[in-house]
Amino acid sequence: VQLQASGGGLVQAGGSLRLSCEASGRTFRSNGMGWFRQTPGMELTVVSAINWSGARVYYADSVKGRFTISRDNAKNTVYLQMNDLKPEDTAVYYCAADRETYGLPTHRNGYDYWGQGTLVTVSS
Repeated sequence: VQLQASGGGLVQAGGSLRLSCEASGRTFRSNGMGWFRQTPGMELTVVSAINWSGARVYYADSVKGRFTISRDNAKNTVYLQMNDLKPEDTAVYYCAADRETYGLPTHRNGYDYWGQGTLVTVSS
């Protein structure tokens, strides 16, 4: 099983990026998926999560109203649209997938599969 995250880069404050995470090796159409981020010396924290159908989503308070999570089960892919980016959004972003079906984990302990991370840098 592999989760391939992409879409990170350097952007100015106020700009936008769209992260993608494509899964291979198995389907996750019945599983929750999420995005996390980490800065040096800090813990891995949840950014957003989405249940199998997309009907339920979760956002950290710090990104509500700016980030949107979505998924395309036919492509086995989850997305994170990030708008109005701020310097404090700078981090390595990781996607993750839950092995259990139909859940919506909002903590890293709820996830079993992890991507390699993609760096997002927001300049002021």
